[in-house]
Amino acid sequence: MIFDTTKEYMLENDRVLLRPMERRDIANLQSFSTEEPELWNYSLISAAGKENFENYMNIAFKKREEGDSYPFIVIDKQTEEYAGSTRFYDIQPQHNTLQLGYTWYGKRFQGTGLNKNCKYLLLTFAFETLKVDRVEFRADANNARSIAAMKSIGCVEEGILRSNCQGHDGRRDSIVLSILNREWHEHVKSNLKSKL
Repeated sequence: MIFDTTKEYMLENDRVLLRPMERRDIANLQSFSTEEPELWNYSLISAAGKENFENYMNIAFKKREEGDSYPFIVIDKQTEEYAGSTRFYDIQPQHNTLQLGYTWYGKRFQGTGLNKNCKYLLLTFAFETLKVDRVEFRADANNARSIAAMKSIGCVEEGILRSNCQGHDGRRDSIVLSILNREWHEHVKSNLKSKL
C-alpha cells in the first residue's frame, strides 16, 4: 500500500462527493455540533459544542499531517448540502491495512442510503487503488445502529475488545469488524453495489 496523505483524493458517484477535509469545513459543519450534539454520544472524542468540535477537527488535521489519517468531508449531491465526515485512520503500510471510521452524518442524512454510497466509494478506493489486504472497523459495543450499518455493508464481526480505550465519558468496550481484500472481490463489492 502506498497512501500519500499529502495528495488530494476525490471520490464521487451520482449520490455523494467525498473530498479531503479542509480548515474551512469547520464552519461548514459547525451547526451539527451545536444542533445535534447527540451525534457524538458514542464517539471517543466528543465534538458536541463549538470548542469540542474545533478540537475534534484539529485532531483530524494533525493526524493527516502525521500520515496516520485521511479525513473526508461528505457532501450529499442530491441536496448539495454538507452531510458529515468520515476518514481512513490507523494507516499501517507495513501491514497493508487501515481502519475506516470517525463516520458521522447529520440526522436528516441518516437512513437515506448516503452511508452505503460512501462506504462503496471508500472500500473501492482502499481495495482496488491502495490494494490493502484488510479494512478494519471499530465501534462502541453499545452502538447498535453503527454495528448494524457495518454488518449491512458486509463487515464480519471479529469480537469485543474489553475496556480497551478511554472515551469522553469513561472506559468503553469496542467491537471489531473487518472486510478482507478477497471478501471484497468475492462477494462484498457486488452485494453492496446491489444496495445502492
